[in-house]
Order: sequence, then C-alpha cells, then structure tokens
Amino acid sequence: MLEIKDRLDELIRRYGQSVDFLAIRLEESSGSHLVLRNNQIETLSEAISVGGQVRVCHRGGWGFASFNDLSSLASQIEGAIAAAKLVGDEETILAAVEPVRVNCSLPLVGVDPSLIPLGQKKELCDRYNEILRSYHPRITTTSVAYRDINQKVIIANSEGAMIEQSWSDLEMRFTATARKEDQVQTGRETTGSRLSYHDLENLDAQVRSAAERAVAALDLPTVRGDIYTVVIDPILTGLFVHEAFGHLSEADMLYENPDLLEVMTLGKKFGPLELQIFDGASPAGHRGSYYYDDEGTPATTTQLIQDGVLVGRLHSRETAGKLGEKPTGNARCLNYHYPPLVRMTNTWIERGKTPVADLFSEIKTGIYARNWLGGMTNGEMFTFTAGEAWMIRQGQIAEPVKDVTLSGNVFKTLAQIEAIGDDFSWDESGGCGKGGQSGLAVGCGGPSLRIRDVVVGGE
Repeated sequence: MLEIKDRLDELIRRYGQSVDFLAIRLEESSGSHLVLRNNQIETLSEAISVGGQVRVCHRGGWGFASFNDLSSLASQIEGAIAAAKLVGDEETILAAVEPVRVNCSLPLVGVDPSLIPLGQKKELCDRYNEILRSYHPRITTTSVAYRDINQKVIIANSEGAMIEQSWSDLEMRFTATARKEDQVQTGRETTGSRLSYHDLENLDAQVRSAAERAVAALDLPTVRGDIYTVVIDPILTGLFVHEAFGHLSEADMLYENPDLLEVMTLGKKFGPLELQIFDGASPAGHRGSYYYDDEGTPATTTQLIQDGVLVGRLHSRETAGKLGEKPTGNARCLNYHYPPLVRMTNTWIERGKTPVADLFSEIKTGIYARNWLGGMTNGEMFTFTAGEAWMIRQGQIAEPVKDVTLSGNVFKTLAQIEAIGDDFSWDESGGCGKGGQSGLAVGCGGPSLRIRDVVVGGE
C-alpha cells in the first residue's frame, strides 16, 4: 500500500501541473453472487476485481479513463489529459474542498461476509427458497438472490488529497409468484446491510410473508380506481422520498435543465410546516453511509426541505461550483468503471407528531398501503405499486384489496400531505440506478404519512 501511495504521489506531481484538476481512484473488490430460480442455480460465483479510473478537468472539459491493468496507469492519465484538452474551452469551476490524507474503514459490527464459505451462503439461499416453494401449492415461481461485496478504494488528486476507504455491503431479494387460473400475483421482499452477515441469517418470517401475500392476493378484490385519501407506511414513504423527490434534488439534473432549476428554486414552499426532508452519508450504519465521497468530499447531512420549504440540494464539486453553493459529498460511482455522478445516500423524511392511529381518523373512504412491489418516475411524475393494501372505512382499516397503484405529481403530493406519523423506519434494501450505474447502495426511510387526493389505479 505504501508503494502504491508513493506511485500515486509521483504521478500526480508529474502530470497534475499540466491540467486544472487530476484525480485517480484505485479499487480492489471481492464478493459473491448467487441466484436461485425455482430449484435451479442461475448464478453461483465469487469474483475479485482490481482496477482504477482517472478523471481530468481542463478548461471545463472532462477526460475519463477506466482500466484494470495498473501498470498502464501513466498512459491512462495521458489519455484522459488528451481528452480533457480536446473538449475543454471554458472555465474549470470546482467548489473548494480541504484536501486530507486519511485511512478510514466503515466498521462491521458482526461477521465479515468474506469469511463465510460460498457453500454456506448457498445453503442459506436454499433454505429461503424452500420456505417460498413449500408455502402453498399455488406458488409457481420463486427467486432468491444474494450478493455481497467488500470494496477498498484509494483516491488521490492534484490538490493533495490521499484517502483510503473500505466497506462491506450485503443484499438479498426474495420473490414468490402465485397463480390461480388466469390470476397471477407476486410477493416480494428485499433487505440489505453494511453491518454483518448475520443480519441475513434469520429472515424466515420476512421470506414467508412474500409467499403469503402472493397467495392471499389471488382471492382479493381489485381496488376501484378513484381519488382517495391515502395512508402509507414508512417503507412506502422511504420509496416516495427517494424516487419521487430525491432524484429531483440531485443538482446535475438541475443545472442541465433550466426549467427544472426554476421549479426547484431555493426558498419555494412545497409542503406543510411539519415536513422535514434530509439526505446524508454521515449517519452511521446505513447502506448509503461513508466518510468521504468518490471525489474526496467529506460526508455531510443536507437538509433539503425545512418546515415545508426547499432549502438545499445535493452536489458534486462541479455542480456546487457552477451553482455557487457548498459541496455536499454526494458524488458517487458504482465502481471504477464509471465516473462519479451526483447520487443520493440515505434519504429520509423526519418523524412527525401525529400518533399513527390518528392518521386514519376522519377518513370516510380511503386506502392504507404498505410495502412496495415496484414503481417508476418520469421527471416530477411518479407511479408506485403497493405490496399490500386495505380499504379505510369510517376511520378504520377494513377489507384488503389488491392491484393498488399510487400516482401523482411529486410537488402536488408534497403539498397534499395532511399528517406525519410519530413512527419511523429505515429501509436498507435500496439499490439505486442512474446514468447506467444500477445497484448503488442507498438507504431511505420515514414515518407513516396521510396524503389527500391521491390517484389510485385499479378497476
């Protein structure tokens, strides 16, 4: 490691003076990936990867190179410099960050997944798959996916930074599909951790619930499509704040889109006085947590909405510089193949003061939606499918229904939040996608919410 650092320092000295900014990121990773579909092994692998990337900025133009032959580092730097000088014709604007030389590791509190044999991980997947398959004869298709990765990264740049950082990440996904004549229903559960392999070992009840929901939904009535007052649980709140609002807070989307930047004007009111929204990598123990982002900016916690008013957004050094704001430590890349983009970390709505039971009061006819099956966003529009749902009648949870989709405009929906529950839960199952980089670990969370005038799809 000392030799690598010395080599990086030497290359930075040699090439750093000829451009406005030079950054080198080296990475070593190892991990396991297993997928069982029905009784068949679809994927069973262990992999080790070593590689790096070079980023160069000169006169506002960027050059990028990724490679897995470390002996070619000098030539990769020269190629990135040539690319940056070819396209750069403006001014390099990067928000200032104090360079540090530090070695840090996100601590595991339990067992490192790299110490668990691949056969033992397969046994765990087999056990969960059998829970899904044996739940009911109507279960026709099952899927269990497991993935873990240990990553070690060194970031060095022409401003003098030298940062070593390492972490572990684990994720499991469970899916059960049930069929009855022409009816098909799916139940899904996902979970993840950056703390211990043991966090994935005792999930029998959670796995079984995926199969249970799939079978139960076959005999449920389909919700009648209409506009309802809706109560959503913390898991759906986390999905909503990440997908519908969080991506709009990523500043690279804003400065490239003047119309959206105008909509997302700081100081604009979007929600009730009680609404507080945050994003940050500094809270410890979550899947979006770290000490420094992939540009070497320290992790922060950024308040995005305060008392219902937009007060912040998420930045890389470039977006912060171009918008005249402070960098927030949100430049992240999936691995060395990709350049850092502005990405969320852990995104959440702060808990409120309304007892959860009171969220249902005074709702004559509404929907209570929990968990999620899927969703999509398109700019400020969103559509999410609930994992399970019930009618609300006269302030009480009534009969269960199926095929509940929630749609709307995120800005109107924020304004339609009527009450924020006093509960709170984190969802550590997130794998975010953007710019071709899918599966980046994130966390999201929040309390239960009551929202009026939500478009609910159904019959």
